[in-house]
Amino acid sequence: MPSCWSFLLSPVADPASQRVRTYHARRGRLSDNHRAALANVGERWLLDPTGDELDLAAVFGRPAPVVLDIGCGMGESSLAQAVAAPDASILAIDVHTRGIATLLRHGEEARLTNVRAVLGDAVTFIEQRVRRGSLAGARIYFPDPWPKVRHHKRRLVQPDFVALLVDRLASGGFIHCATDDEGYAAQMLEVVDAEPRLENPFADFAPRHLTSSTLPGAVDRPVTKYERRAGRLGHPVRDVWATRRLPA
Repeated sequence: MPSCWSFLLSPVADPASQRVRTYHARRGRLSDNHRAALANVGERWLLDPTGDELDLAAVFGRPAPVVLDIGCGMGESSLAQAVAAPDASILAIDVHTRGIATLLRHGEEARLTNVRAVLGDAVTFIEQRVRRGSLAGARIYFPDPWPKVRHHKRRLVQPDFVALLVDRLASGGFIHCATDDEGYAAQMLEVVDAEPRLENPFADFAPRHLTSSTLPGAVDRPVTKYERRAGRLGHPVRDVWATRRLPA
């Protein structure tokens, strides 16, 4: 592996050490296929999580709506989004090396060109590298629910984080969240509804199936292992959709 990507083989540290961490640390051994994907595909697809603001049109080699997929896991949903909306550019981010490596490998096998990936903390990446008004949307599917009350402060969808995301959304840009944790779903809805720059066209939870014919940027949310597990456990999945208000 080229030395410039050697950091990918180490656990990711949160550069903002004073901030409450919003994700569980996961460890997993990297296979030869993972290492090969990081070394070969990573040279073309991976973006540094820290640094100067990005020119997203230059990153993807074309002007296109860019959607940030936060907490992409193994990349199953991100890749499905890229196939479903080839005219959009998908920027997938996660802190877990195996997941990003799997996304890279499967994306290469599928010959997708509208996906890029970031291995690192989403908050730091958004703060440093994403220009204001540059995103068409952001998706947060099944983030860590932190179900214990004393851990609720670790949940990602909080007022400060949503305000940060809205700063990066273009007018009309969307935020789409999904979770099978009832308490977190209620919190997501409350936080989104409290942000004055967002409007919720449903005034409550969104329908499970959304399409671009009624909501610009929407895709029919791919069913991933998290939703399949929720179904086996009998947990209802809730969706929250909101759009950045257009200028008056």
